[in-house]
Amino acid sequence: MRFFQICLLVVCLSACQPEEYTLHLVGDSTMADKDNPETNPEFGWGQVLPKCFDDQVTVVNHAKNGRSTKSFINEGRWQKVVEELDAGDYVFIQFGHNDQKVQHPKRYTNPYSGYRFNLEKMIRETKSKGAIPVMFSSIVRRNFNEHGVLEDTHGAYPFVARSVASEMNVPFVDMQVVTENLVNQLGEEPSKELYLWIEPGTNEYYPDGKHDNTHFSKKGAIKMCQLVIEEIKKYRFNFLENLKN
Repeated sequence: MRFFQICLLVVCLSACQPEEYTLHLVGDSTMADKDNPETNPEFGWGQVLPKCFDDQVTVVNHAKNGRSTKSFINEGRWQKVVEELDAGDYVFIQFGHNDQKVQHPKRYTNPYSGYRFNLEKMIRETKSKGAIPVMFSSIVRRNFNEHGVLEDTHGAYPFVARSVASEMNVPFVDMQVVTENLVNQLGEEPSKELYLWIEPGTNEYYPDGKHDNTHFSKKGAIKMCQLVIEEIKKYRFNFLENLKN
């Protein structure tokens, strides 16, 4: 009888252990951790994501500045992610900013061929490890024209990301749409505070100033991360139970 009581206790203790989750982030500079976070005014949204969860969720940020699907794979970064994956892990995939750079052959991909193929590869290999891929479109650049209209800079890439996600039955988070709505709502001038707009002489890290409509201030990264959380709530992933209030 005592043996069965011990077995029952072990089973109960195991059942009571909170489940742990690992989120792997793969993408470019808009997602990446930045060097010198104490002084560097630039932040990626993935950099602030860990603070949204309790200690049962581990965020591993593989994203890197300047990477496209092509360079991320060719540099061996994607293979490293695959080797680290365990069943039940999540992989957030967000590329596009650098895939479109036709002046950089090591990064450029045709949206309908190379980009699509690379996304399919990442999804396929994630699933082969029993992990869960989640596709993201790129975050909008703050690109207002002379008429005050926010113009698109990503072309076909968000559409292809959506198509791949749909065809391969993968959750899709349309950050292009929700961030475009946010920037339009704020307007041309107020939206600068989300991006790396620094006037000369106001920041020691960039003493000459910086006007950057792609990368985020800390405030911008936090806001983008909040939008990510709101969008992924639609899928009711188990790890969302570990969100901090």
